[in-house]
Amino acid sequence: MATAKFKETSPYVKSKPLPPEEDFLYNQYLEDIALKTDNRKDPILKLALFGVGRAGTIHLRSTISSPRAKLVYIVDDIESNWQNMRKYWHLEDVVFLTSAQSDNVFKDPNVDAVIVASPTVTHEDIVIKALKAKKAVFCEKPVAENKLDTAKCYEMAEKIGTPLFCAFNRRFDPSYSEVRDRVQKGEVGHVHMIKTVSRDSPLPTIEYLKISGGIFHDCLVHDIDIITWVLGEYPDKISVIADANIPEIKAIGDFDTVAVTMHFPSGTVGMIDLSRNSNYGYDQRLEAFGPRGVVQADNEQPNAIRRQYGRRQGIQGSNTAPIWYSFASRFMNGYRREFDHFIDIVLGKAKSLVKSKEILAVSKIATACEESARTGKIVSLDWTKSELPDDQ
Repeated sequence: MATAKFKETSPYVKSKPLPPEEDFLYNQYLEDIALKTDNRKDPILKLALFGVGRAGTIHLRSTISSPRAKLVYIVDDIESNWQNMRKYWHLEDVVFLTSAQSDNVFKDPNVDAVIVASPTVTHEDIVIKALKAKKAVFCEKPVAENKLDTAKCYEMAEKIGTPLFCAFNRRFDPSYSEVRDRVQKGEVGHVHMIKTVSRDSPLPTIEYLKISGGIFHDCLVHDIDIITWVLGEYPDKISVIADANIPEIKAIGDFDTVAVTMHFPSGTVGMIDLSRNSNYGYDQRLEAFGPRGVVQADNEQPNAIRRQYGRRQGIQGSNTAPIWYSFASRFMNGYRREFDHFIDIVLGKAKSLVKSKEILAVSKIATACEESARTGKIVSLDWTKSELPDDQ
């Protein structure tokens, strides 16, 4: 009876509590169950998908899972996969084409947008043809193989008035975006140190690495983008140490282990710990530290089970589930939210959260990182006012 005095009135007579903003899945469920019809007045976005490989398969699932999109074409040169793909995904109404037949996509007035997930060397040509045909473009990074050609693509998109969206899915990850929001609100004060850990799993094939553009422009760009996006600032000095511990990667002139240190004009120091090969899962972490505290996005796991075993079980101590195995699972929510954002852009309901100048800045920084790694020198970066983030 000692605590009886703390009894409260029935929860049924109180105001119904609202779910937290962070639970975006439940808030989406509430929209679904309430049959909110605002979005259903929008036209269904008709899409063509170029490439159904590592990233393309993720975008394929996003497209066919969305009530706001309809897949019309798949352009992929591995014709032997077409029948199984059609059967597995139930793509009876989708037209399959080779890249040599892709003009059919650009000539079709029913196609609103294209998703470019084909090999890097093909991106620029597809982007240009799509823009000329006034199709909106969702493009896996990079848009083109160098900064100059990337800039030309964005200039064309602006001139024509058609969206060109470059995919940096980690911005849409709930944990990473929460770190950014809290930093931008000043919760840790001026950031003194910002760090990422990015260790790939599983080890990509050598065939992929040969056409990937190298670890700096294929892998490191994600960490550069996250750090500069969280800070809203670009580095003025960069120092990189890198090596190839795997002989096959060394043989193609690339690296598998990279340590990056960046200095920012405000005094912030950034660090990136990058590896191509993590044998314990997809290790992805982000931390921003300042005089008021620290905010972190830690590794996530498929489930929250914790097991305790005694000596007799043969496994002693506490055990938990492993971290997510690879990018397709760890950043699945980011991919889905990114795709929804792209639809909103095309329908004129949102402005792109990934700006062209940010894409160009990331490319410039990645190039400087590679220069530092190969020369062993600190590389200084100068920025014109037009290159800087909008709030500077």
